[in-house]
Amino acid sequence: MEGDGVPRARSATSRGLPGPPLLAVLLLLLCGPGLGEPRAPPEKIAIIGAGIGGTSVSYYLRQKFGKEVKIDVFEKGKVGGRLATINMKGQDYESGGSVIHPLNLHMKRFVKELDLPTVQCIDGLMGIHNGEHLVFEESSWFIINMIKLVWHYGFQFLRMHMWMEDIFDKFMRIYRYQSHDYSFSSVEGLMHALGGDEFTGMLNRTILQSMQKAGFSEKFLNEIVTPVMRFNYGQNTGINGFVGAVSLAGIDSGLWAVEGGNKRVCEELLKFSKASLISGSVIHIEEKARNMQTGGPKKAYEVTYKTDSGINTDLYNIVMVATPLTSKTSRISFLNFDPPIPDFHQYHLYPLVTTIVRGRLNPPFFGLSATDSVGLSDILTTDNPNSFVYSISMVTPVKKEANLQSKPATDSAVWKIFSSGSLTKEQLNLLFASHDSVEEQEWLAYPQYNPPEKCPPIVLHDHIYYLNSIEWAASAMEMGAIAAHNAALLAYHRWYGSTEMIDQEGLYEKLKTEL
Repeated sequence: MEGDGVPRARSATSRGLPGPPLLAVLLLLLCGPGLGEPRAPPEKIAIIGAGIGGTSVSYYLRQKFGKEVKIDVFEKGKVGGRLATINMKGQDYESGGSVIHPLNLHMKRFVKELDLPTVQCIDGLMGIHNGEHLVFEESSWFIINMIKLVWHYGFQFLRMHMWMEDIFDKFMRIYRYQSHDYSFSSVEGLMHALGGDEFTGMLNRTILQSMQKAGFSEKFLNEIVTPVMRFNYGQNTGINGFVGAVSLAGIDSGLWAVEGGNKRVCEELLKFSKASLISGSVIHIEEKARNMQTGGPKKAYEVTYKTDSGINTDLYNIVMVATPLTSKTSRISFLNFDPPIPDFHQYHLYPLVTTIVRGRLNPPFFGLSATDSVGLSDILTTDNPNSFVYSISMVTPVKKEANLQSKPATDSAVWKIFSSGSLTKEQLNLLFASHDSVEEQEWLAYPQYNPPEKCPPIVLHDHIYYLNSIEWAASAMEMGAIAAHNAALLAYHRWYGSTEMIDQEGLYEKLKTEL
């Protein structure tokens, strides 16, 4: 409830309730149980990072704490973070997160509320390359395609759909929990509330182990599942079972994107939340014992940051860290905390290179004759020493309709290539019969998954929260938005001492009986 929920003294005495117990209840409600915080809202909130997590949490914090709180968002790069584009010859192409699943309800809500235009990604034809030849090619004829799938893999695709449907039916519970304002102080607790021991177990098993346990064949795992993992996360079936399931959802139909680039969601969320963008990098955060102007808590956090104008400091009641805390991506120091903020050097991001090429694919490289056309929109690769790329996909500019219809690629097209390192001239000449433009972007794109996963803590200190913890369960746009909503709710409940809204067991059954 947004209101104080306190009964008035007149109604209490009319029921014959004595004064002192009511006074005690009032004091308890006003002070908040456990945390001892006043009911006054925080004066200032800092958000570090303006990707999908940081901009989403600014939106949800504004919803929960109201219009008076000042929200500052620190970003040393461009708004959008890993939602970004590459420009080639005057056209922008997605280089980061490219597609959004139809079940991503937070993203759907954002584009609706922000009135952003969207484009539907029309399914093209997919092929699987093993480094020497194509082991599978989709057909544009539905019946032929079904026959080929059954011939190669039996009914494994149907089994996979049913297996994933069960997982995502449970995962969708998060939207119901959040709509009722429930939050979780750890990723493992959130996962357990969604799917019990099955979900937490998926963090401790590889997707290979999970699908072997479910009875999938080695051929299907090697030729379909592994290429999808490489395509979406640049890793193989050694990643954890949950992120593997998220990866498989990325080949569903009905995928869509935001016209003009998915980073527009971040840009518009920032404006909508009326947060102030500070272009600079945070150097360190230190706990300070000072009174705020509103007469709020003595505890505050001093954020020191660097901008073009020099070194600056400011005090905040709440800090949201929405950038990966790893040795290679963050230089933020946490000073004089007792107990100390946990060490994050055990957590690593996986390097990825995105290359945009305008050219014509080379049929002999894919095991075809020179006179053949490749005719595919997406080429995924198996885990083979000869596979020096993870995937090759035909792309269109973000400002045009995402038209990936199946058609022979005899003419020059624009392709997006994912690989572990920069492509050499020799490798480009192997992939393309001819090409005239190449643009490249290096990323530390995703966590390096190595189950059993131990997700970083969400609560770093009394009022410091780490949104990117959820990435070690699965990294995706929607996961960032879910983490943001959870962190905003968690910060709100901990600020006001509403412990009954945090880490509640049996939520699914409880909400079923309530409704």
